[in-house]
Amino acid sequence: MSYLDEGPEDGPVVLMLHGNPSWSYYWRKLVLGLGDRYRCIVPDHVGMGLSDKPHDRKQRYTYTLKWRVQDLARLVEHLGVRELTLAVHDWGGMIGFGWGLEHSAQIKRLVVLNTAAFPLPAEKPMPWQLKIGREYELGTLVIRGFNAFAWGAARFGVEKPMPDAVRRAYLAPYDSWKNRIATSRFVQDIPLSERDRAWSLVERAGQKLPEYADRPAFIGWGLKDFVFDRHFLDGFTRALPQAEVHAFEDAGHYVLEDKADVLVPAIRGFLDRT
Repeated sequence: MSYLDEGPEDGPVVLMLHGNPSWSYYWRKLVLGLGDRYRCIVPDHVGMGLSDKPHDRKQRYTYTLKWRVQDLARLVEHLGVRELTLAVHDWGGMIGFGWGLEHSAQIKRLVVLNTAAFPLPAEKPMPWQLKIGREYELGTLVIRGFNAFAWGAARFGVEKPMPDAVRRAYLAPYDSWKNRIATSRFVQDIPLSERDRAWSLVERAGQKLPEYADRPAFIGWGLKDFVFDRHFLDGFTRALPQAEVHAFEDAGHYVLEDKADVLVPAIRGFLDRT
Protein backbone atom coordinates (compact mmCIF):
# COMPACT_ATOMS: atom_id res chain seq x y z
CA MET A 1 0.00 0.00 0.00
CA SER A 2 1.38 3.35 -1.08
CA TYR A 3 0.48 6.37 1.02
CA LEU A 4 1.31 10.02 1.52
CA ASP A 5 2.33 11.21 4.98
CA GLU A 6 2.68 14.99 4.68
CA GLY A 7 2.88 17.75 7.26
CA PRO A 8 4.26 17.95 10.80
CA GLU A 9 4.65 14.56 12.46
CA ASP A 10 3.09 15.86 15.67
CA GLY A 11 0.24 17.72 13.94
CA PRO A 12 -3.42 16.70 14.17
CA VAL A 13 -3.98 13.82 11.77
CA VAL A 14 -6.35 14.07 8.82
CA LEU A 15 -6.85 10.66 7.18
CA MET A 16 -8.12 11.11 3.60
CA LEU A 17 -9.69 8.14 1.84
CA HIS A 18 -10.36 8.17 -1.90
CA GLY A 19 -12.82 6.06 -3.85
CA ASN A 20 -13.16 4.43 -7.24
CA PRO A 21 -11.80 5.12 -9.86
CA SER A 22 -9.63 7.86 -8.37
CA TRP A 23 -6.56 7.67 -6.11
CA SER A 24 -4.72 9.82 -3.56
CA TYR A 25 -4.23 12.46 -6.27
CA TYR A 26 -7.86 13.48 -5.65
CA TRP A 27 -6.85 15.01 -2.29
CA ARG A 28 -3.78 16.93 -3.51
CA LYS A 29 -5.26 20.44 -3.12
CA LEU A 30 -6.52 19.75 0.38
CA VAL A 31 -3.11 18.36 1.37
CA LEU A 32 -1.48 21.56 0.11
CA GLY A 33 -4.02 23.62 2.04
CA LEU A 34 -3.51 21.77 5.34
CA GLY A 35 0.07 20.52 5.31
CA ASP A 36 1.64 23.42 7.21
CA ARG A 37 -0.25 22.48 10.38
CA TYR A 38 -1.95 19.12 9.88
CA ARG A 39 -0.46 15.68 9.31
CA CYS A 40 -2.16 14.46 6.14
CA ILE A 41 -2.21 10.69 5.66
CA VAL A 42 -3.54 9.70 2.23
CA PRO A 43 -3.38 6.04 1.18
CA ASP A 44 -3.91 4.51 -2.22
CA HIS A 45 -6.14 1.48 -1.72
CA VAL A 46 -4.54 -1.74 -2.91
CA GLY A 47 -4.97 -1.99 -6.67
CA MET A 48 -5.33 1.79 -6.97
CA GLY A 49 -2.96 4.69 -7.60
CA LEU A 50 0.66 3.84 -6.82
CA SER A 51 -0.14 0.80 -4.66
CA ASP A 52 0.50 -2.76 -5.81
CA LYS A 53 -2.15 -4.25 -8.08
CA PRO A 54 -2.18 -7.95 -7.26
CA HIS A 55 -4.09 -10.52 -9.25
CA ASP A 56 -6.94 -11.61 -7.00
CA ARG A 57 -6.76 -15.30 -7.91
CA LYS A 58 -3.05 -15.87 -8.48
CA GLN A 59 -1.90 -13.70 -5.58
CA ARG A 60 -4.96 -14.32 -3.39
CA TYR A 61 -5.80 -10.71 -2.63
CA THR A 62 -9.54 -10.40 -2.13
CA TYR A 63 -10.87 -7.12 -3.53
CA THR A 64 -13.70 -6.80 -1.02
CA LEU A 65 -14.81 -4.13 1.42
CA LYS A 66 -13.80 -6.35 4.34
CA TRP A 67 -10.23 -6.51 3.07
CA ARG A 68 -10.19 -2.76 2.42
CA VAL A 69 -11.17 -2.14 6.04
CA GLN A 70 -8.47 -4.54 7.23
CA ASP A 71 -5.88 -2.80 5.04
CA LEU A 72 -6.82 0.54 6.58
CA ALA A 73 -6.65 -0.86 10.12
CA ARG A 74 -3.14 -2.15 9.45
CA LEU A 75 -2.02 1.20 8.07
CA VAL A 76 -3.36 3.22 11.01
CA GLU A 77 -1.79 0.78 13.46
CA HIS A 78 1.52 0.82 11.55
CA LEU A 79 1.64 4.63 11.74
CA GLY A 80 0.75 4.66 15.42
CA VAL A 81 -2.15 7.07 14.96
CA ARG A 82 -4.31 7.42 18.09
CA GLU A 83 -6.95 9.88 16.92
CA LEU A 84 -7.81 11.51 13.63
CA THR A 85 -10.16 13.46 11.43
CA LEU A 86 -11.73 11.10 8.91
CA ALA A 87 -12.10 12.63 5.42
CA VAL A 88 -13.90 10.46 2.87
CA HIS A 89 -15.03 10.47 -0.75
CA ASP A 90 -16.90 7.83 -2.78
CA TRP A 91 -15.91 4.30 -1.59
CA GLY A 92 -13.71 6.00 1.01
CA GLY A 93 -16.87 6.52 3.05
CA MET A 94 -17.76 2.85 3.19
CA ILE A 95 -14.15 1.92 3.95
CA GLY A 96 -13.66 4.64 6.57
CA PHE A 97 -16.97 4.11 8.36
CA GLY A 98 -16.44 0.36 8.09
CA TRP A 99 -13.16 0.84 9.93
CA GLY A 100 -15.06 3.02 12.40
CA LEU A 101 -17.23 0.08 13.46
CA GLU A 102 -14.32 -1.05 15.63
CA HIS A 103 -12.42 2.24 15.99
CA SER A 104 -15.02 4.99 16.31
CA ALA A 105 -13.39 6.37 19.48
CA GLN A 106 -10.38 7.36 17.35
CA ILE A 107 -12.53 9.45 14.98
CA LYS A 108 -12.77 12.98 16.38
CA ARG A 109 -14.11 14.87 13.34
CA LEU A 110 -15.61 14.10 9.95
CA VAL A 111 -15.16 15.58 6.47
CA VAL A 112 -17.69 13.97 4.13
CA LEU A 113 -17.59 14.56 0.34
CA ASN A 114 -19.98 12.79 -2.09
CA THR A 115 -19.89 9.36 -0.55
CA ALA A 116 -21.94 6.75 1.30
CA ALA A 117 -21.87 5.02 4.66
CA PHE A 118 -25.17 3.15 4.29
CA PRO A 119 -26.89 1.02 1.63
CA LEU A 120 -28.42 2.49 -1.51
CA PRO A 121 -31.54 4.41 -0.37
CA ALA A 122 -34.78 2.67 -1.32
CA GLU A 123 -35.96 5.68 -3.31
CA LYS A 124 -32.70 5.93 -5.29
CA PRO A 125 -32.60 3.96 -8.58
CA MET A 126 -29.38 2.10 -9.32
CA PRO A 127 -27.66 4.03 -12.17
CA TRP A 128 -27.50 1.98 -15.36
CA GLN A 129 -23.75 2.61 -15.66
CA LEU A 130 -23.17 0.79 -12.38
CA LYS A 131 -25.58 -2.00 -13.32
CA ILE A 132 -23.46 -2.71 -16.40
CA GLY A 133 -20.27 -2.57 -14.33
CA ARG A 134 -21.61 -5.13 -11.86
CA GLU A 135 -22.20 -7.66 -14.64
CA TYR A 136 -19.07 -9.79 -14.41
CA GLU A 137 -18.34 -10.46 -18.10
CA LEU A 138 -19.71 -7.30 -19.73
CA GLY A 139 -18.58 -5.02 -16.91
CA THR A 140 -15.10 -6.51 -16.93
CA LEU A 141 -14.80 -5.95 -20.68
CA VAL A 142 -16.01 -2.34 -20.49
CA ILE A 143 -14.01 -1.34 -17.40
CA ARG A 144 -10.81 -3.35 -17.84
CA GLY A 145 -10.76 -3.50 -21.62
CA PHE A 146 -11.68 0.08 -22.44
CA ASN A 147 -11.01 1.86 -19.11
CA ALA A 148 -14.52 3.28 -19.48
CA PHE A 149 -15.13 3.77 -15.78
CA ALA A 150 -12.03 5.86 -15.07
CA TRP A 151 -12.37 7.75 -18.36
CA GLY A 152 -16.06 8.42 -17.78
CA ALA A 153 -15.49 9.65 -14.24
CA ALA A 154 -12.78 12.06 -15.38
CA ARG A 155 -15.07 13.35 -18.13
CA PHE A 156 -18.52 13.34 -16.49
CA GLY A 157 -17.61 13.53 -12.79
CA VAL A 158 -16.97 17.28 -13.02
CA GLU A 159 -18.97 20.26 -14.18
CA LYS A 160 -15.84 22.27 -14.96
CA PRO A 161 -13.76 20.29 -17.49
CA MET A 162 -10.47 19.03 -16.14
CA PRO A 163 -7.28 20.37 -17.69
CA ASP A 164 -5.66 17.74 -19.89
CA ALA A 165 -2.79 17.18 -17.46
CA VAL A 166 -5.16 16.61 -14.56
CA ARG A 167 -7.28 14.16 -16.55
CA ARG A 168 -4.15 12.26 -17.58
CA ALA A 169 -3.07 12.08 -13.93
CA TYR A 170 -6.40 10.55 -12.91
CA LEU A 171 -6.08 7.91 -15.63
CA ALA A 172 -2.34 7.26 -15.31
CA PRO A 173 -2.44 4.40 -12.76
CA TYR A 174 -4.99 2.50 -14.87
CA ASP A 175 -3.06 2.09 -18.10
CA SER A 176 -3.58 -1.61 -18.81
CA TRP A 177 -5.97 -4.52 -18.33
CA LYS A 178 -3.87 -5.72 -15.37
CA ASN A 179 -3.80 -2.33 -13.69
CA ARG A 180 -7.57 -1.84 -13.93
CA ILE A 181 -8.42 -4.81 -11.76
CA ALA A 182 -9.49 -2.74 -8.73
CA THR A 183 -11.66 -0.33 -10.71
CA SER A 184 -13.65 -3.35 -11.90
CA ARG A 185 -13.72 -5.20 -8.58
CA PHE A 186 -14.94 -2.11 -6.70
CA VAL A 187 -18.01 -1.87 -8.94
CA GLN A 188 -18.69 -5.60 -8.65
CA ASP A 189 -18.58 -5.27 -4.85
CA ILE A 190 -21.35 -2.64 -4.63
CA PRO A 191 -23.84 -4.08 -2.13
CA LEU A 192 -27.48 -4.05 -3.20
CA SER A 193 -28.94 -6.85 -1.07
CA GLU A 194 -28.16 -9.26 1.74
CA ARG A 195 -26.76 -11.65 -0.86
CA ASP A 196 -23.80 -9.33 -1.51
CA ARG A 197 -20.58 -9.69 0.46
CA ALA A 198 -20.32 -6.04 1.50
CA TRP A 199 -23.93 -5.71 2.64
CA SER A 200 -23.44 -6.53 6.31
CA LEU A 201 -20.59 -4.05 6.76
CA VAL A 202 -22.40 -1.23 5.00
CA GLU A 203 -25.67 -1.92 6.82
CA ARG A 204 -23.91 -1.87 10.19
CA ALA A 205 -22.04 1.31 9.29
CA GLY A 206 -25.34 2.98 8.40
CA GLN A 207 -26.87 1.94 11.70
CA LYS A 208 -23.91 3.40 13.56
CA LEU A 209 -23.68 6.65 11.60
CA PRO A 210 -25.99 8.69 13.92
CA GLU A 211 -23.60 7.96 16.79
CA TYR A 212 -21.18 10.45 15.20
CA ALA A 213 -23.69 13.29 15.59
CA ASP A 214 -21.91 14.51 18.73
CA ARG A 215 -18.69 15.18 16.78
CA PRO A 216 -17.84 18.11 14.50
CA ALA A 217 -18.75 17.26 10.92
CA PHE A 218 -18.25 19.03 7.59
CA ILE A 219 -20.21 17.98 4.50
CA GLY A 220 -19.19 19.17 1.01
CA TRP A 221 -21.42 17.99 -1.84
CA GLY A 222 -21.61 18.31 -5.59
CA LEU A 223 -25.31 18.08 -6.42
CA LYS A 224 -24.70 17.09 -10.07
CA ASP A 225 -23.38 13.70 -8.96
CA PHE A 226 -25.60 11.12 -10.67
CA VAL A 227 -24.69 8.42 -8.12
CA PHE A 228 -24.19 10.15 -4.78
CA ASP A 229 -27.01 12.62 -5.26
CA ARG A 230 -29.45 14.35 -2.89
CA HIS A 231 -30.67 10.98 -1.60
CA PHE A 232 -27.24 10.30 -0.12
CA LEU A 233 -26.76 13.88 1.05
CA ASP A 234 -30.09 13.66 2.87
CA GLY A 235 -28.96 10.44 4.53
CA PHE A 236 -25.93 12.20 5.98
CA THR A 237 -27.76 15.35 7.06
CA ARG A 238 -30.39 13.27 8.85
CA ALA A 239 -27.72 11.30 10.70
CA LEU A 240 -25.49 14.33 11.35
CA PRO A 241 -27.97 17.20 11.91
CA GLN A 242 -25.34 19.58 13.36
CA ALA A 243 -22.97 19.20 10.39
CA GLU A 244 -21.69 22.22 8.51
CA VAL A 245 -23.05 21.69 4.98
CA HIS A 246 -21.73 23.16 1.74
CA ALA A 247 -23.78 21.93 -1.24
CA PHE A 248 -23.15 23.14 -4.78
CA GLU A 249 -25.62 23.11 -7.68
CA ASP A 250 -22.74 23.54 -10.12
CA ALA A 251 -20.44 20.73 -8.97
CA GLY A 252 -20.26 17.04 -9.74
CA HIS A 253 -18.91 13.86 -8.18
CA TYR A 254 -15.31 15.09 -8.04
CA VAL A 255 -16.41 18.03 -5.91
CA LEU A 256 -12.83 18.87 -4.89
CA GLU A 257 -12.01 19.43 -8.56
CA ASP A 258 -14.99 21.68 -9.19
CA LYS A 259 -14.92 23.59 -5.90
CA ALA A 260 -11.41 23.40 -4.41
CA ASP A 261 -11.19 27.19 -4.25
CA VAL A 262 -14.19 27.21 -1.89
CA LEU A 263 -13.85 23.86 -0.14
CA VAL A 264 -10.17 23.89 0.79
CA PRO A 265 -10.33 27.14 2.83
CA ALA A 266 -13.73 26.10 4.23
CA ILE A 267 -12.40 22.75 5.42
CA ARG A 268 -9.28 24.45 6.80
CA GLY A 269 -11.46 26.91 8.71
CA PHE A 270 -13.62 24.07 10.03
CA LEU A 271 -10.57 22.14 11.28
CA ASP A 272 -8.98 25.25 12.83
CA ARG A 273 -12.21 26.08 14.72
CA THR A 274 -12.91 22.61 15.97
